[in-house]
Amino acid sequence: MATQASTQAVTHPKAGPLIPERYLDVPSQRLYYFSVAALCQGIKMFEFLWPLNWNENRLALCRKWIFVDFLLVTALSLLRIPRLNYNKTTIALSISFIWFIDGLMFGGISLNVGSQGLPNSISGVIHRTSGTYEVSKPQQFSFLDVIAPFSLGLIKNPYLGRDQHLLGQHTVRMSPISTAQLNPDANTYCLTHSPGYVLLPILLNNTNVAGLKYSISPLNAPMEKAFIDVTAKHLEQTRQEHLRLTTTASPPPTTDYEDEYDEDDDDDPMMDQSKLQKSQSLVYLRISRPGVIQLEAVWDGVHNEARLVQPSAVAVVSCPSVTFVDAAGRDDAIRCAGQDNSMDLMISVNGVPPLSLRWLKTINGKRDQYLVEGIEDAHHSDSFVESSGGSQNAMKPNFVSQSIKIPLSISLNEPGTHLYALEEIVDGQGNVMRVGSQEASNEGGVASKTETTKSFLVLRQPLISFRNCNTQHPKPLLIGSETELAMAMQAADIFDAPWEISLQYQPPRESLDGSKADPRLKPWGKRLKIQDNEDEYTLRASTPGEYTITGIKGKHCVGEVLAPDTCSVVERPLPSAQIEWKRIHECSGDIGVSASLILHGTPPFQVHYKMQRDNAPAEERSKFFSSSRGELTLQPEKSGHYKFAFVAMSDANYRKVELRGPSIDQIVHPLASADFAESATGKKAVSSCAGDTVDVDVDLRGTGPWNIEFQIIGPNEPETFRVSDIDTPKKSIQIPIPEELRKNGGQFEINLLSAEDSYCKRLVSVPGMVVSVKRTWPTAQFYGKTKLRRVTITEGEHANLPLRLSGDGPWRLRYRLKGDKERTLSATLHSPNDNLRVADKGTYELIGIGDSLCPGNIISDAATYEVDWIPRPSAQLSPSIVAIHDPHNGSYILSPICEGVSGHVDLDLTGRPPFQIMYNIAQDNEMGGTKLIGQPTFNSIQPHTRFQLQTSAHGRMYYEVKQIGDTAYPLVKHKAAVIPRSDRLLFEQQVMRRPSVRFQNRNRMTYCQNEAFTPLDPASSDGILLFEGTPPFTLTLSVKDIAASHVETQTIDVYDFIWKLSLPSYQFKSIGSYLVTLESITDSSNCVQSALDPMFGSVWIDVAETAAIIPFERRQDICVGDTVQFQLEGIPPWTVGYRTNNKAHSQEVKTSPFSLLQSHPGELAITSIAHQQKTCKASVTDLRYNVHPLPSAQVGHGKRIIQDIHEGDQAEIIFTLVGEPPFTFTYQRSELSPKKGGKPGKVLETHTVSRVMTREYSIFSALEGTWTVTSIADRYCRYPPLQTELDDKSHQ
Repeated sequence: MATQASTQAVTHPKAGPLIPERYLDVPSQRLYYFSVAALCQGIKMFEFLWPLNWNENRLALCRKWIFVDFLLVTALSLLRIPRLNYNKTTIALSISFIWFIDGLMFGGISLNVGSQGLPNSISGVIHRTSGTYEVSKPQQFSFLDVIAPFSLGLIKNPYLGRDQHLLGQHTVRMSPISTAQLNPDANTYCLTHSPGYVLLPILLNNTNVAGLKYSISPLNAPMEKAFIDVTAKHLEQTRQEHLRLTTTASPPPTTDYEDEYDEDDDDDPMMDQSKLQKSQSLVYLRISRPGVIQLEAVWDGVHNEARLVQPSAVAVVSCPSVTFVDAAGRDDAIRCAGQDNSMDLMISVNGVPPLSLRWLKTINGKRDQYLVEGIEDAHHSDSFVESSGGSQNAMKPNFVSQSIKIPLSISLNEPGTHLYALEEIVDGQGNVMRVGSQEASNEGGVASKTETTKSFLVLRQPLISFRNCNTQHPKPLLIGSETELAMAMQAADIFDAPWEISLQYQPPRESLDGSKADPRLKPWGKRLKIQDNEDEYTLRASTPGEYTITGIKGKHCVGEVLAPDTCSVVERPLPSAQIEWKRIHECSGDIGVSASLILHGTPPFQVHYKMQRDNAPAEERSKFFSSSRGELTLQPEKSGHYKFAFVAMSDANYRKVELRGPSIDQIVHPLASADFAESATGKKAVSSCAGDTVDVDVDLRGTGPWNIEFQIIGPNEPETFRVSDIDTPKKSIQIPIPEELRKNGGQFEINLLSAEDSYCKRLVSVPGMVVSVKRTWPTAQFYGKTKLRRVTITEGEHANLPLRLSGDGPWRLRYRLKGDKERTLSATLHSPNDNLRVADKGTYELIGIGDSLCPGNIISDAATYEVDWIPRPSAQLSPSIVAIHDPHNGSYILSPICEGVSGHVDLDLTGRPPFQIMYNIAQDNEMGGTKLIGQPTFNSIQPHTRFQLQTSAHGRMYYEVKQIGDTAYPLVKHKAAVIPRSDRLLFEQQVMRRPSVRFQNRNRMTYCQNEAFTPLDPASSDGILLFEGTPPFTLTLSVKDIAASHVETQTIDVYDFIWKLSLPSYQFKSIGSYLVTLESITDSSNCVQSALDPMFGSVWIDVAETAAIIPFERRQDICVGDTVQFQLEGIPPWTVGYRTNNKAHSQEVKTSPFSLLQSHPGELAITSIAHQQKTCKASVTDLRYNVHPLPSAQVGHGKRIIQDIHEGDQAEIIFTLVGEPPFTFTYQRSELSPKKGGKPGKVLETHTVSRVMTREYSIFSALEGTWTVTSIADRYCRYPPLQTELDDKSHQ
């Protein structure tokens, strides 16, 4: 067992006691805890049993012991004493249980046993007095009334918010007469198959029903009655059933087609419970068979019968009904437009006559409503029947139902959906039955029917015809193919699908060329079925002839055939051609062929032919003809054996129909011809820069070899030049330059005169070739002398370098820029005096030139040009400025300067004046960095200028020259040219703060007479001085006694920025005001002090005498709520100390006199008074008062009692008095309040009772009204006070 316990201890270790056993063993800890707990519980029991504690301080005791017990249980949990160490759940339950016991003992929780804890409906106490009953009801209570007793005094009872000294009221009412009324709203009732019963309401007034009796008689035999008794339990079940039905039933659906007749159908047949008066209630009878219901008797719990309100009978009949009775099938519900569409619908109506029927007709969404009234059987047209007496006065309503059939004639001529619906039937008793006006779910307009709806679908007749085809405009048909015949259908209805189309075919009697038609074509007729509702249907025809539509029929309706109803199909013949060849002969040979063509078919035509040369592959070509006659000429450019043949032709209907026409063979020799070859630029021109000949390219045609004859036209007479035996079609020939042009240059022209091949010679007439002979080469050079070929520009500016060019433009110039990054560039120039546009500095050298004809040379003596930049302006500190250079950041550190003292530095500027200098000004910020405070610009016309420094604000100032502009580089044009950060001029300076001092606030300080001038409250901010500058500081101040006109000056050394005013050597010898003024201050920077703030340069001190308190009247006994006034002497504010019930308090008073309002009974004593911010304090020993509680009175033990009595009875009104006797109290009787729980009405009588020595007093009264207490007085006090009571009466 020990081993198991040890194992458990190792497995589940528990913390030891909070107090180690080496200091106090466990049994001793348990003994000490039990001793402390027993002591506390003993004190609690003593305070519970001591009678002096049973007063208004019971809740304070409850809160105290709740707190003490919470500390005891929590301490037990924290101490972790073995055998007393419980889990959290046990601790929580223990605290809850102990708190509950404390609440019961000290009034935090009150248990009301008896009628006060019951609901109002059953808590009334019933007294039997001489045959009558009196019901006494307590006051109404709320949810807070229930939970307040269990809140341990933390939540106040809401009733306690009323006057706690005058509680309760007793109301006496005369019981009214009880009544019962069947069917109070005079509604009509009828029975349906579901649920098969109705609930008839009975309105009760001032009746607590215990049971009732009613009779039911058949509708056709009113004298045969059956009596039924109903108990209160059954009535309650029926009421619960009605409540369940009304809360779960959904409101009737609203439709968009409700008309003016619906306004009378919205009344609820059951009375709304919210409309009942306070004395009224509703019960219900459950009726499940037709008949006349009559209420016979209603009684309450003491068998007092209620008076029945006439009439006390109501008739319950069968609900009216209406249906269609004709048996039309679905096929009858679908009709075709144009047919005989008149028909009758039979309607069966059942109910008590006379009946009214409401029905609607909807045609294609257009709605019409109709009302038929006075429906009844002709043989039973009277709504009343004669009783057995036979007199007119004995006529009784007729409740017998009738079954009537009425016809409804309708017309179905308009295509679309026709809907007939029965909506509502009303019988002679006023019972309304909505029989469904549900429109059949006509998905897409399908006809449907129910018992209360009939719908019909009227279909349109289909129409059909051919489209884009008739006998005047036949449809063409190509041989061996098909054509499409389009048929258009109109007004077809999808519900009429499928459709059947009847077609007939008649073959042609003869073909287009007049021959007989194909005997294989026979007439035929067929029918086509179509499923889809489309606008157009296609019939594919492969034979010529006439196609005729003979009819169309749908599933339900027969359609009509519109014109055109016949479509002619004509077959188109194949195209053909008549061809005649002719040979073309010239110059002793054939040079080609020509063909004359007559074309048959539909234009336009395209003729395809083949041309084959020798053994080469045949080449197919084609040509278009827009008419039926055409000519084709073929002349090959090369000689050889050619074969020409036509292979196919096309027209508007057929493509590439084979032609078997004649072909022709011919040996073709083309005529000799020559021409100059075009250059790459497309111009027939050539130039010569050197040599005696020029090369010219010639293109030749014909049969080689060729002989060509040229003519050279120069400055003098023309020359003829002949070239023979050329064996290639393209030849480059060297043409000699005329002698007179070889030296000086010029132009001459070359013309072709004739060309001769192997067969014949022909003259050639082609444009000549122009030759330009040039003997001078182009040159290029810079203009100007060597010393003048130099230009200086600003950085970023362009320079135009002048050039001199010779030759024919345009020129292509190549040049290079010398320097560290040497590069070669090129430019195209158009003028002999053009300029070379450059922007970079350096030496530019020309290296090549060429004009439009020939390359050239560079003049070496003028091949270079220098471009330089104007240097940018700069700034630096003048050597006369004393500054320390910081190599870390390149900044110059200037000497420190005092705040507000003018300072400057001298700058030396280089450049072209005037100068513009833009610089940044920065200052140290609180985060350890710098902040930019400005970016100004100043101008200078001299190279040596003075730069003004900013000293208006103390701190570290930084200056950085960002941009410098001069005449060459103005800042306006060079905003982006910023000096690189590494090259900028930087300098900085420390601006020393000027010393200053001020008071933190201007609050007046208070001292007592003969006190030293030292701080009274270290935590107060009064008298604190704030210093600015560089410590240590030397402060001079003066203290002026205003009353004695004495001024004393003292000098103090301060080593910090904050100092609290303290002059121990100075004493306040007289009362009154003193003025402390700051005179001067210096610091270690030797800077002149800044101007002292006149608003915070001085502070006032008030020196006061000892305070005193004097009461206005001398008395020892006062009441709770009384005000005690005192006169205060001294200087405000005062601090008054007083004690109530051995508890010390203090209050700050700013004005005299001073008043204390007593809110608790006990003892009040004034203990001390002080002024000048709790200084100059004096003790008080002779001001003591006894505070007595206010008396109170209760009517009906402080409850709201409502007592109902009958005439001849009396009610007892009990008054409870609390306080010190003898008592004097006043009570009054008022009119009953018109509202439940409202204030009493007009006061009817008032009485005052004096010298009452008992604590309970009662009276008896038979009058109706509300009794309340208005005032109470005991031996010491009165409530309400006399003045308050007079004020209340004056307001009334």
